Amino acid sequence: MEANSIEIIQNALDTLQLPNLITKDDVKKQYRYLSKKEHPDVGGSDIKQEELNRAYKVLMDYIENFRYSFDEDEIKEQFSGVYYAKQFRE
Repeated sequence: MEANSIEIIQNALDTLQLPNLITKDDVKKQYRYLSKKEHPDVGGSDIKQEELNRAYKVLMDYIENFRYSFDEDEIKEQFSGVYYAKQFRE
C-alpha cells in the first residue's frame, strides 16, 4: 500500500458508513445493504456503486492481508516501513 494508506482506508470506511472496529462480516453486510440501495438497476448511481465496490475491495484486502482493526495506530503498525521512511523526508 502507498503512503496515504490511512486516508485510503478511512475513506473506504466512510464510504461504507462503518466505524473503525468492525469484522469482515460487518463489511460484507454493510456493502450488501448499501449496494441494494445504490445499484443502478434500482435507480442508484453508477458512480456511487463504483465507490462502494472500491471501498469494499480496499477493506476486504486489508482484513485478509493484515488486521481487523482500522484504527490509525494499527494501520501505521502494519505499514511501519512507510511511516519510518517518511519521518526522514520531513
